[in-house]
Amino acid sequence: MALFTDDRLDPKPRRRIAWIGWTLLIAALIGTFAFATVPAPYVIEQPGPVFNTLGKVSFQHKEVPLIDIPGQKTYPTKGTLDMLTVSVVGSREQSPSWFEVAQAWLDPSKAVLPLDYVYPKGESVQQSNQQGTVDMQNSQKDAIAAALTKLGYTLPSTLTVGGFSPKSPSAGILKDGDTIVSVNGQTANTVLGLRAIIAKAGAGTPVAVDIVRAGKPQTVQVTPVLSTDPKPAPIIGIFPAITYSFPFEVKIQLENVGGPSAGQMFALGIIDKLSPGELNGGAKVAGTGTIDAAGDVGGIGGIRQKMYGAVDAGATWFLAPYSNCDEVTGHVPHGLTVLAVKTLDDSLAALKAISTKADTSGLLSCPAG
Repeated sequence: MALFTDDRLDPKPRRRIAWIGWTLLIAALIGTFAFATVPAPYVIEQPGPVFNTLGKVSFQHKEVPLIDIPGQKTYPTKGTLDMLTVSVVGSREQSPSWFEVAQAWLDPSKAVLPLDYVYPKGESVQQSNQQGTVDMQNSQKDAIAAALTKLGYTLPSTLTVGGFSPKSPSAGILKDGDTIVSVNGQTANTVLGLRAIIAKAGAGTPVAVDIVRAGKPQTVQVTPVLSTDPKPAPIIGIFPAITYSFPFEVKIQLENVGGPSAGQMFALGIIDKLSPGELNGGAKVAGTGTIDAAGDVGGIGGIRQKMYGAVDAGATWFLAPYSNCDEVTGHVPHGLTVLAVKTLDDSLAALKAISTKADTSGLLSCPAG
């Protein structure tokens, strides 16, 4: 007498189980594929185009020197002083899929960032690009000022209002074209200097902004607010524009690139062209970092992607802002030697060591990982 049934005697239950299994598997695959193609609330940063500040670029449909100094004696250069860029894949209108995000997570040359970090809520892509354009223009002016100051020139400067951010606390108080003289009695003649004064004042407490409008000096009150990005900082919500009185024209001809991070390399390219010999000794050097008129080099975003971009462009040396060392340590691509810099003098010392093949162990560097 059988005490249990055996499905082997009847193949129909087995077929039903197999059919259910295949159905569930197919449904899972379809669900996974559908989920993978759903837009994710992230964007992807990856290495962008690389530009040799000593070379030529396409500008307004013509091939021209990236740095042109008409009417001045310039000197031959060799090798490269590359500036790096980062490309962003995705926007609020079209973000990458989860599948693309997963691929980027596994690629050390890419970074996955929250959408709100790159495009804060309430800020359109157009507004973000406007800010990037203003930052690039200021970066170029600061780089020229830093280079010419290093070469012995004295340069008066003026800071003006070049626009307003969304929901700016300065809207209706300041106007486009206002010259900013000081904030809380402290002279503000550089963009970085203005930001430092506002940061020190803090959010929520009114600051006295001395301006010149239509040739007449006056003082207005603006209350800084915290910016909305993941690293909030006190701001007065303007796009500051810097103007220097230069002794001669220096043209930096570059299209469709925004942000302030090329300042250091612009300054080095200008000095190289106006000085005998080659700063880099003919080597392929890349780098990044903001710069102000005093020659202080500041940190930037996307430095890991820029290091990979440097390697792809053939560079073997990389000048990194010291303040970015926490992102550099342990993430340097194979074949690249990174030297850290805080000032333009540090950068020039690094290039001298590279050009003479001297020992670089005594130079500033990021801690080993």
